[in-house]
Amino acid sequence: MSDNQTNEQAVASQQDSEAPRPKKQKKQQFRAKRRTDVHGWIALDKPLNMTSTQAVGAIKRIFNVKKAGHAGTLDPLASGCLPIAIGEATKTVSFVMDGFKEYEFTVRWGEETSTDDAEGELIDSSAHRPTEEEIEEALEHFSGEIMQVPPAFSAIKVNGERAYDLARDGEEVNLAARPVTIHHLELLEAPDEDTAVFVAECSKGTYVRSLARDIGRHLGTRGHVIALRRLISGPFTEEMLISLDDLEQLSHSAPGEPGLATALLPVETALDDIPALAINRNAAARLRRGQSVLLRGQEAPIDGHISAMHAGLLVAICEVIEGELWPRRVFNLPEHQPDFSSDAEPNN
Repeated sequence: MSDNQTNEQAVASQQDSEAPRPKKQKKQQFRAKRRTDVHGWIALDKPLNMTSTQAVGAIKRIFNVKKAGHAGTLDPLASGCLPIAIGEATKTVSFVMDGFKEYEFTVRWGEETSTDDAEGELIDSSAHRPTEEEIEEALEHFSGEIMQVPPAFSAIKVNGERAYDLARDGEEVNLAARPVTIHHLELLEAPDEDTAVFVAECSKGTYVRSLARDIGRHLGTRGHVIALRRLISGPFTEEMLISLDDLEQLSHSAPGEPGLATALLPVETALDDIPALAINRNAAARLRRGQSVLLRGQEAPIDGHISAMHAGLLVAICEVIEGELWPRRVFNLPEHQPDFSSDAEPNN
């Protein structure tokens, strides 16, 4: 190779090294979507084959919130009313859980399962099939306060562990009977000799699966639940229910159209049985600081619990003691509806 060729290659190499390098494309970054300031209740119509925990997760995603919880578990094979509290509404969950429940359920006669529903294994059977008259008569023994043994597959804790975890591991689970109240129990129909449909109004802690099992045994047969729907939970009724599909559609509403805010029920919905009392600005400020407020006037409540309200907003759940309001749960609620805008903005 000649010296001239070598020099030409060196010059070309130098020019290549001095040529400006193409700029790297700057990736478009997106700011993390800010959590929405949402407080209230969703009366969810929980679908079949979904756990209550999964339902709460779906609500968190749709509403873009961090804090939410349900007011009473519904089994995966059950549908219907699952009240879900968002934000400050979680402070009122106990008031819903303490309320009465209403269920519609279908029992299959002749078979008892390990879970007392269609999910379990067959553990006992009977050829006897009760008549409608026998069923009607049996229901009289399951009204008012009764003693009930919860299902082995339940969320009740045994020595710090859930009963259903022990049962799934093959351990024998012996739960003690406990009192529950059946306010109303009615046979709706008996479509055939193998099945019967009931409606029950009952207290906190009642297991419909146990009710079906015990009715079957009382009738000299066996029974388990094959369909279960919760119609009412405390102040939340069937008319209030909204499905996850409908919530998804509302979450994609165009500006000016009804959105998620239309499905959100006020925090105080859970306090339906607690009297409300309007208070002034100064009293509201004291309660928010955890201080008591002296009541005046002939219409002031004498004792018990009240919901203290100012300018249409829930300030606190208070206990009335000797003419004074003492805050037991204080709420920090915004004055305006939340903004459910979900579009992420590019951060250039």
